[in-house]
Amino acid sequence: MKKLRIDEETKKKLKNSKYGVFGHSTVEICNWTKRALRDEGICYKGKFFGIETHRCMEFSPAGMYCQNRCIYCWRPTEFYKLLEMKEELVDEPEEIIQNLMNERRKLLTGFGSNKKVKKEMLKEAYVPTHFAISLSGEPTMYPKLPEMIKYLKSLPQTKSIFLVTNGQEPKMLERLEREDALPTQIYLSMNAGSKETFFKVNCPLLKDSWERFLSSLEFIRKTRTRTLIRITLIKEVNDSEEEIPKFAELVKKANPNFVEVKSYMHVGSSTSRLKAENMLEQDEIKAWAEKLLKFLPNFEYMDEQEESRIVILQNKERFVDRWIIKPKNL
Repeated sequence: MKKLRIDEETKKKLKNSKYGVFGHSTVEICNWTKRALRDEGICYKGKFFGIETHRCMEFSPAGMYCQNRCIYCWRPTEFYKLLEMKEELVDEPEEIIQNLMNERRKLLTGFGSNKKVKKEMLKEAYVPTHFAISLSGEPTMYPKLPEMIKYLKSLPQTKSIFLVTNGQEPKMLERLEREDALPTQIYLSMNAGSKETFFKVNCPLLKDSWERFLSSLEFIRKTRTRTLIRITLIKEVNDSEEEIPKFAELVKKANPNFVEVKSYMHVGSSTSRLKAENMLEQDEIKAWAEKLLKFLPNFEYMDEQEESRIVILQNKERFVDRWIIKPKNL
């Protein structure tokens, strides 16, 4: 039986864009990891939660598979092929992780000749301690995700695992809970306060996509692991005053530990769908977040990172310590 594979044309384009590819999975060295290696700052996940930016492995077991065609996605969604990854056609979790780690090492090797890169940090970077299951596609489509997360947890160096999802596979989220395979933190992407805006922004291929998303909000409310809703704002698309109380109602439904409010970024393939003017400035993001807080009395401002155009709010009632790895200076 033929295994799922990213086709050769797409694979070539991904490799030219500095992706590592194995089977149906992808890995990349993100810009913040590159900057951290040059001692030029850390990403907001490092600032907000203490993860080691230079030791983060961002990857996806569903590199070119997604149920949505979001207008702000910076990935080439025209390459997304299927709406289902059949279990008998996918690669095994350990096989994926080990091969993507090898691909990641190859991508990191080129940094050895860069005089700005700290050799000790590069040596550490070869052994990732934080795993961000996101990058491209929708990782919850991968049918062996529980086994994959369990495998990552078994690695001696693993300190944290983040899972980013669009909320289209609530049954997979339930499986993670049921099979004791929850990541350290689940990110649920939110880009609309109403069903109408949801369809406008996500361009979903599944007819019951809104209902699936609402089911994922319910999951976030009851799960045992850390939870975060990430709101992506697109100027003149989903950032109106009228949409704010609608966003707030959805946040209340999920009652997550954290809410991030961030701007759409005009990069990658999204530049063919949106304009640079669709990005919000940091002061606009902060003002929008402050208006959202008026509808969310159990949340408060926690932190921000201007370069990433992002503000994070923390739940005072469903409280968890922000630090996954506490900074040494605290």
